[in-house]
This record gives sequence, C-alpha cells and structure tokens, in this order.
Amino acid sequence: MAKNKPVGDGKRKGVVKARVQAYNPKNKRWVEIDTASKLFTNQKAEKYKPDFMVCAGDISMFTKGLDKCCAILNKLNIKILIIPGNHETPEDIKSVCSKYPNFINIHSGEFSYNDFSFFGWGTGGFSFVEEGFERIAKQFKKVFSKKRKLIFVTHAPIYGTRLDDLRVNGLGHRGCKSTRKFVDEMNPVLVLCGHFHENFRKQDKIKNTLIINPGPDGTIINVD
Repeated sequence: MAKNKPVGDGKRKGVVKARVQAYNPKNKRWVEIDTASKLFTNQKAEKYKPDFMVCAGDISMFTKGLDKCCAILNKLNIKILIIPGNHETPEDIKSVCSKYPNFINIHSGEFSYNDFSFFGWGTGGFSFVEEGFERIAKQFKKVFSKKRKLIFVTHAPIYGTRLDDLRVNGLGHRGCKSTRKFVDEMNPVLVLCGHFHENFRKQDKIKNTLIINPGPDGTIINVD
C-alpha cells in the first residue's frame, strides 16, 4: 500500500504499488484482488474436485495476468477446457495450452470424455452471424455421433435467451444467431457461454438444453 506520513491519518498520495487483497469470509483467506475471481474459482475447485473445469473465454483482461492466472489454475491438476474470448486471441490460448499441461484448447475442436463430447467455439461476441463458426459446425455435424452427449462451449451468448438479453441497456437480444441455429439442430445437453457481464450466472433452456453463463468465479454443474 502507499505509505505516506503521518501514518493513520487515512490519507494517501501517489501510486499504490504494493499488493491489494480481498477477503473470502467462507474460508478466511486473503487473495490478491487482481486475481481474486480466479483464486475463488481455485478454492471452489479444491473443495468440489470437479472432473473438469471449463472456461468460455475472457480468462484475462486483454491478456493482462493471463500467464499468472493460468499458472495458478494449472496447479490444481484438473483438466481445464478453454476457448478464447474477445480478450484473448486464439494464438494466446494456444500458447498457454502449450505451456501448461492441464489446459486443453477446444476452440474449433472437440474433446471426448466417456460418452461426452465437448465442442468449442471462441472469440467474437459482437456479431449475429459467425461465418467461421458455421463452416466449422458444418464439418462437426458430419462426424458427430448422436449416441454421444454434446456439451457446447462458446464465448458469445446464444441468441434469444436470458443470457443475451440486454434490454435493460436498451439493446435487446445481442447474442449469436449462428450458434442458436446449431443449438436448435444439435440439442446439446449443456451450453456454456460468457461475454455479457450483465448476465453472469443466468440460466435458460432451449427444449432440453440447459444454457449457463457461469460467471467469473465459476459454477459447479452436474451433468448426467
């Protein structure tokens, strides 16, 4: 913290250069505020020990602290499936996945576990139509076995849901119509998305598909 005399007068001048921390009352631990949400996620993972952790993009603030938070999460020894958001490029995510063995890049690709298939599409978040995704999705549909349970991970929220609803800001529904068409056709068991901070932790359903914005400190999800 800044240290200006007289000490205790409640006044500070200049730049605060030292570590700033936040307190988590649940476990009585202090964490650095710039990585607080990542560390709260870390603590939640330590408690619940999930099979996987999944990040729907924007794990950093325009790559600030990207390596640091990935190093923290990598120590959990839990596989972390990740896609880039609009705060990272695909190359940024490729780089951290090559450096940290517990990170798995699923952008434009599929990861299989038991009878589940994770399919990912990152970046974007500002377009109704994603032509790049539509090309990748077309190829994915050709090879995907309907016997498997599909989990779709995307950065932009799905169009026409509670998760893309920005009417409170006068903007209406601003999600992706390309991914909405994919969800309508493929009926995944679960969709994880992000991007709109206004809608952290909101959920919705399209037929039998559960759609969740997990928020910055994560959500524990049980999928049968």
